[in-house]
Amino acid sequence: MKPTDIRKMLPESMFTKRAEFARELFNLKFQLHTGRLENTSKLKTIRKDIARINTILNEDKSQGSTD
Repeated sequence: MKPTDIRKMLPESMFTKRAEFARELFNLKFQLHTGRLENTSKLKTIRKDIARINTILNEDKSQGSTD
């Protein structure tokens, strides 16, 4: 996901999307350890998407507290 797409989302949908990514990351890690994962670059992509969502949520939180 691109940061601009994430910024357009509501906070509730960001939390939902982050949870979906976390579940997908768990499943990918499970597949990796059982030897069934073919596309290992997907792990890196999902981790970065989770980090992007967390960063934008923290930015929103810090901007809200300074007003």
